[in-house]
This record gives sequence, C-alpha cells and structure tokens, in this order.
Amino acid sequence: MRLSASEKEEIILLVERSELGVNRTLKQLGIPKTTFYKWYNVYTEKGLVGLENKNPGSRRQWNSIPQEEKNLVVSVALEFTDLSPRELSCKLSDERKVFISESSVYRILKANGLITSPAHILLAAGNEFEKKTMFVHEMWQTDFTYFKILGWGWYYLSTILDDYSRYIVHWQLCETMKAEDVRATIHHAVKKARLGKGQKPVLLSDNGSCYVAKELKQYLKESYNMDQLHGRPFHPQTQGKIERYHRTMKNVVKLHHYYMPEELEAALKDFVEYYNHQRYHESLQNLTPADVYYGRGEMILQERKRIKMETLKQRRLNYEKIKTAKDCTEKKEIIHSQKHETLLKEKSTLV
Repeated sequence: MRLSASEKEEIILLVERSELGVNRTLKQLGIPKTTFYKWYNVYTEKGLVGLENKNPGSRRQWNSIPQEEKNLVVSVALEFTDLSPRELSCKLSDERKVFISESSVYRILKANGLITSPAHILLAAGNEFEKKTMFVHEMWQTDFTYFKILGWGWYYLSTILDDYSRYIVHWQLCETMKAEDVRATIHHAVKKARLGKGQKPVLLSDNGSCYVAKELKQYLKESYNMDQLHGRPFHPQTQGKIERYHRTMKNVVKLHHYYMPEELEAALKDFVEYYNHQRYHESLQNLTPADVYYGRGEMILQERKRIKMETLKQRRLNYEKIKTAKDCTEKKEIIHSQKHETLLKEKSTLV
C-alpha cells in the first residue's frame, strides 16, 4: 500500500517527536529504517513536494491488501470501536485468520476517516525493576487503590498481580487498608493460584504501614514461607506494573458513579475479566495476560506466524494469477493487432 506525501510527513514528524528513539519507533510502525531515512533525506531537502510519488501508476504490488480485506478491517473496527490499530491487527489474526499489520490497519482506518489522532501513543518507559522475572508465580505485585462510593464513603481495592504475566490473580474490595486485609487478599490469591510444592512467590509492595507490619511478615513466613520485597520510597516505578494496571483500570471503571459497593464490585469483576482474557498487552507481544499465565502464549505466537505466512502466500498467488491473465490479454491484443496490420498491408498491396 503506497503512502501519500502527507502520510509520509506525518510518520517523519511522529518519529521526530517520539521519546522511544528512532529504531524502536520505526519497529512499532512497521517501517524499514532504509525507507524512513530515504523519506527523511528528501524531506529535509525538498520538503513535502519531495515526498510525492514520482510514478503514481496503477501497477499493483504483489503484497497489496485486497479490497475485501480492507472492508473487513473497517467492519471489525466499527464493531469494536474501543480497539486500537494494534489490537485490531491481533484480533483479525486470532479470530478472522487474516494477517494485516498494525501500520496497514492504521492506514486503512485513516483512509476511511476512522482515525483522527496518531495511532501510536509513544510514552517514555519508566525505570524497570532491576531483576526481570522469568516465569509465572516468581513474583507477585500488590497494592491498594481507592474509590469513593456515593453515600458510603471510601473503599479500597487490594490486588495481587503476577509480575511475569501481568495476570490479576485475585482482587477484593475492602473497607480499610490494614494488614488483615492484605492477609485475606494473599490467602485467596494462593488458593486461586493452586501453588504447587516449592512455589512461593516473592511479594513486592510499597512501604505502606499495612505491608511493613510485623504481623504480615510473620503470617507470610509461617503460612507460605513467602519473602517480601519493598520498593524504594518515593519511587513508584518499582511497582510500575500494578501502578499502570490501576491507571488503566480506573480510566474505565471511574467513568461511572457507584451508589452501592455491589455495583462497584460488578464493574471491577467485568474489567478484570476483560483485562485478563481479552485485552492484548503490548509488553506481552500482544498476548493477553491469561495467554501467558496459562502457558499458551508460544502456541498463539506460532499460529500468528503461520497465518502471516499463509496470508502473504495467498496474496502472491492472487497477484501471479492477475499478472498472468493480464499478460495473456496483452499477448492476444498484440497478436490481434499484428493480424490487423497484416490484413491492411495485403489490402493496400491488392489496391
């Protein structure tokens, strides 16, 4: 799919403003570095005019996206209006068995007037935890966040998030933020996780009074032989995953007012179900937390790779068929033209 000059300019400006760096930004956009720098050099010399396609012919590329697939992108986008181009690309691959890259989805939606803002919101990455986890239940992150229920006051959400998969193992709404609330949350999380012999996640939390309490430390050691880690004071990036989860969750859940604790619990339940099982997470190679948590992530990635190869193979076959048919038509026209010229010469000779 050829880009217009304005689309190329938008990509150049987007890369210039990105805080992720050129390489990572181009990787997310799906644009080769050589192509980008070719555009960039021309743009700096000649401006927007230099980005115009020199030969805007009708020649079809072998990997051009068929119109029916473009229509499918628009149809799915209109049905699932909350999904980004990245999420739509994954959904098309997983559910419709068609590979269309994120950048192509973005261009198709923009061409149809369905995108008015940049598709990629590029944020600077915060400081990560020094030691990355390598498997599920190696480390759990936990924290409280709060909600106000009209007529009831403040309620506090206690959550256990698996660091490796970002899966929400357990959550519960509490009236206080005490050590006993943390104990109850951990008890239910361990029960739900069905930890095997020798499995004892390290519990990562901030330095809140409920997490540094001696009674909690004693409970964790005696009940589960579980160690604790505390983040550096005034450095929330250490618990960055659960902090980002809270931000994502509140952006949805707090769109409504709640007048009963049961209403808030129902909304939280729906969001956690969506977050764990439906939301494609960019940091998990566009898998859901449940895909990683239950160990089916690699199988899904291999299937996506297969679908991509099959889609590209089919596009090449379709291109070859069209090209062959076009060549045959051109040959017939040439033969017909030659015969016509021969007849005209014979007639002129007779005359």
